[in-house]
Amino acid sequence: MPTPRGKPGRDCPLCPRLVAFRKDWRAREPGWFNAPVPSFGALDARLLIVGLAPGLRGANRTGRPFTGDYAGDLLYATLLEFGFARGRYEARPDDTLELVDARITNGVRCVPPENKPTPLEINTCRHFLNPTIAEMPNLRAIVALGRVAHETAVKALGAKRSAAAFGHGAKVAIGPHTLFSSYHCSRYNTNTGVLTTEMFHAVFAAVRAHLNVMS
Repeated sequence: MPTPRGKPGRDCPLCPRLVAFRKDWRAREPGWFNAPVPSFGALDARLLIVGLAPGLRGANRTGRPFTGDYAGDLLYATLLEFGFARGRYEARPDDTLELVDARITNGVRCVPPENKPTPLEINTCRHFLNPTIAEMPNLRAIVALGRVAHETAVKALGAKRSAAAFGHGAKVAIGPHTLFSSYHCSRYNTNTGVLTTEMFHAVFAAVRAHLNVMS
């Protein structure tokens, strides 16, 4: 049983629905990661990116956040563009990609059915988001991808949701951290025009400018 302030173990038992889904996919695809996906990046980074949850055939398969699905294609290309990554992203955890002054995690660490975690699952997994934030001594900026990630990040930072409304391009200071929000970089959002590459780049341009001022 993982401790509330620790990291989820491979067989984390806290969310029964997610446990059942994980076991089902372990049986179907024994070569996949099929476990709570750990954060990616250095603890001394100044930027933390918070996603919703692992994608079934993305991070749940590969074991690295946003690796192996369309959302990762856009996210990592953007991080490379703005100097938050180096190397080559090849959609697998053994490529040459490295994060630079950045770290990536998810609000929910296990893949949920239909990519939709329940409110209880989100609240339960915040026990792992809280220490993820706390263990980063140089953290100054957080980018939340989507409304769910935004709201759980606000709560993890100890603020009320009413004090930090979600909106693409929104920016709010919460204690020593500045929270930036973006629509999620999912294929659905980009295909429907809810999020364009230019809109996504604008968020990270603002983050880069913010960190440059602080350096």
